[in-house]
Amino acid sequence: MKRKHIIRTLFCCVVMLVLLFVDLITKAWADAVHPMQGERFLGIVCLRFTMNPGAAFGLSADNPKGMMAITALTVVLIIAIAVLFFTVFRRNFPVQMVLGVVEAGAVGNLVDRLYFKMVRDFIDVAHIFILPPYTCNVADIYIVFGAIVLVFFILFIGPNAVFPLTKKWREESKRLDEEREKKREEKQDRKVDKMLEDAGYLGPDEPLADELVPKKTEEDSRKEDKS
Repeated sequence: MKRKHIIRTLFCCVVMLVLLFVDLITKAWADAVHPMQGERFLGIVCLRFTMNPGAAFGLSADNPKGMMAITALTVVLIIAIAVLFFTVFRRNFPVQMVLGVVEAGAVGNLVDRLYFKMVRDFIDVAHIFILPPYTCNVADIYIVFGAIVLVFFILFIGPNAVFPLTKKWREESKRLDEEREKKREEKQDRKVDKMLEDAGYLGPDEPLADELVPKKTEEDSRKEDKS
């Protein structure tokens, strides 16, 4: 089982690196070619290269301190994703996969901010529903769709989900909860046994240590004499 988890972890890491490579290579291509298409495919998307000095939708473009804060938050996000990957979701392969996708996007944009002080965008998207027109890159797609899928997986997919969808997952979730509860009880029992052992109580046939036996007070003695 441990070997299986190691293989899954390595697979997720390889996928993350491949996606990161795809993001960086498409940005390099766009930076070299500078595509400027006039017509949108299906009236929705076209290729139009731009250097974005801000965050999504150009936020904080004219605010250097704001961009420094966004860069710092990106670093924190990358570290947080890695911690969640190896701790909370270490046994949840679907969630690990999605975390790898989001990590690839976050690292890809961080590379641009650190090297160019800007982010290379080239996918121009028209107004859709309530969203304004904007220009993004492959890393942004990783982050946005990865975040949406991540929330869905955490809520509904697998026995460790908040609301498992299938009966099999619900039964597995119940079994895992019972095992965790059993382990907590065993740990608590061992803790109590250790406390009793330190206090001098060695078992049901052994007398309690003096400090565990309540001392008889003068008032108790008077009550016994009267009785």
